[in-house]
Amino acid sequence: MEEKQRSPDVKGNILDRAAAWLSPRWGYFRMAWRNAIRGAYTAGDIDRRSEGWVPINAKSEQINQPQRDFIRARGRHLERNSDIAGGIIGVLERNVVATGFRVQANTGDEDLNAKLEAVFEEWQKPRNCDTTGVLAFWEQCKMAVRRTKVDGGILFIKTYSGNKRFPFQLQAREVDDLDSGGMTRNGTNVIVNGIEVDSQQKPVAYHLKLFSPDGWFTGKTERIPANRVIYLFRKTLPSQIREISDLAPAIARANDTEEYLDAVGIKEKILASLSAFIKRSVPSGSLGRGINTTATSQDYDPKTGYKRKKLSPGMIMELQPGDDVSAVVPAGQAANTKEFVSLYQRLMGAGQGLSYEATSRDMSQVNYSSARQGLLEDQRTYEDWQQWLIDHFLSEVYTEVIISAVLSGELSIPDFWQNKAKYLRHRWIAPGWSWIDPVKEIKANEMAITTGQDNLAGVCARTGYDWREVLEQRARELAYIKELENKYGISMEGGMISAKVSAQSATGSAKNGQGSDDD
Repeated sequence: MEEKQRSPDVKGNILDRAAAWLSPRWGYFRMAWRNAIRGAYTAGDIDRRSEGWVPINAKSEQINQPQRDFIRARGRHLERNSDIAGGIIGVLERNVVATGFRVQANTGDEDLNAKLEAVFEEWQKPRNCDTTGVLAFWEQCKMAVRRTKVDGGILFIKTYSGNKRFPFQLQAREVDDLDSGGMTRNGTNVIVNGIEVDSQQKPVAYHLKLFSPDGWFTGKTERIPANRVIYLFRKTLPSQIREISDLAPAIARANDTEEYLDAVGIKEKILASLSAFIKRSVPSGSLGRGINTTATSQDYDPKTGYKRKKLSPGMIMELQPGDDVSAVVPAGQAANTKEFVSLYQRLMGAGQGLSYEATSRDMSQVNYSSARQGLLEDQRTYEDWQQWLIDHFLSEVYTEVIISAVLSGELSIPDFWQNKAKYLRHRWIAPGWSWIDPVKEIKANEMAITTGQDNLAGVCARTGYDWREVLEQRARELAYIKELENKYGISMEGGMISAKVSAQSATGSAKNGQGSDDD
């Protein structure tokens, strides 16, 4: 009986000692083989400390496909109901997209650059860029960030049935529309969960389910070639074909936090309640028990027959002689709620590449240095998302817009097709961020430019401005200042206006005082 209760490790040690006693050489090799089987890494051991933790190791689609839809449903539930999840999603939307990206054409011809930028600026309006006519382009970019974070991805279908000036438009589709029917074949290609790929796993076409306007599946599926689809998702494994929610690591912890807060809220409601019981030393009523045996009104307890009493603020009530009031006040408080929620929110933010301060808006535990360090790390996350949008979405859209504008006649460029690469060259100016301490940051930028470690273009780009527009605007301001100085005979140096009568105006005043021959 005792032998049965011993663990395998204990049994092995006993056998090892017995083997070593019979043959030291045999015992030595036995222990060496046991150590080799156990492994060099404790992370790979399966023992009582890691009981139940035996994850599978398979290709991406084999792991993601069974739980993809369920994880997405949970993520959307948190998106609708969780403040913490909303903080993670909202901070990305505000800092990655803000009010939109700005394109800067780079054809070498400034006049043509201005025309190209003006065309794209006009296309970004809802009536031109969206098939529904509802979303502006910057709103579509925000939707791309939100849906990628929550759902794992989003699809934009290229359509060419817009208006005469701008035929090209985008149709947004959810990843739910992909026909996730497992794996089938289409000739030599394989359709994996709605995406048709070739032997190199390159998407060839997308199979999307068709729905009625009110959201019901019609039972039909359409095949759309890959060159007409912009499928946005963040690929993390070479074998990955479809998306998985970016919120997956944080979903369980966010749900635990919400349930904890609900429990704390109920507890606090109970603590804020006051219950009172009236004790009667001299019972009265029928049968001498102080109860109403024939009570049928809702004002009486149906089990005991005692009349219910309710307390209201400022109430004064007279009791019968001998009656006594006993108050029931629950004790206790939720003392650790802030620490618990802060810890969980910090962990969830860190897993998403964001600081606790960014997701919670709580700045009570930081100073300038720590706040700036956290902001710099957060900006690395925002910049990563911005570059991802530029490479996978914005540049593709800009190319389509310019080509469709040339085809429609909105843009007249005679040698466009011979020099298409030249006329499509451009760069994007992403939204920038404000400074924590403007004086310190401005001095640092000034020193960096003076010492050649940075330039005006870099400084302006970090704040979301076009350096050429900044210089042109400043030149216009200086020219207008000079015009006002000449007009009114004043000096506006350094922004301070001081009365300064020029010699010409003084002479003119003298002439006005003395009169003139023409008068």
